[in-house]
Amino acid sequence: MKRRKLKLEELNRLSVEEFQDAEKIPLVVVLDNVRSQHNIGSVFRTCDAFRVEEIMLCGITATPPNAEIHKSALGAEDSVKWRYFEETLTAVGELHARGFTVYAVEQAEHSLSPEQLMLARDRRYAVILGHEVHGVQQTVVDAADGCLEIPQYGTKHSLNVSVTAGIVIWDFFKGLR
Repeated sequence: MKRRKLKLEELNRLSVEEFQDAEKIPLVVVLDNVRSQHNIGSVFRTCDAFRVEEIMLCGITATPPNAEIHKSALGAEDSVKWRYFEETLTAVGELHARGFTVYAVEQAEHSLSPEQLMLARDRRYAVILGHEVHGVQQTVVDAADGCLEIPQYGTKHSLNVSVTAGIVIWDFFKGLR
């Protein structure tokens, strides 16, 4: 069977305004000191694709407008709501005050794999992704309600933060939509 690639016009994508008015999944993504602007842009693009509610950019994480973020976000930095926090713990505190269940994505004792996570559609969630080398700060792990860990079976001990974001956001999207 021959398959013709769809043209951009055939994809029926939302405008930025339509996206902002569209229903979102009850998920906030927190970036804790993510240093690569390309990773930040990739997370924006993934959050746009799966209608994430908001991104919280914390610490050294760069913010739009930024040419390097734009290279991988391709405009998603204009559609996805975002806010900056000097301290990640401040963002986590706000999320808890608003009733969110907060998970750090980190290799930690008693972490859950995504398959073990039972999501409730009437709850709101946040996931924290950390620095490319140091991960999520220990104080932030301590403040989270739990940790999620993607099982890995190769020689490397971690995945790129934007790849991790894609996997985790997809899992939440499947469980919450």
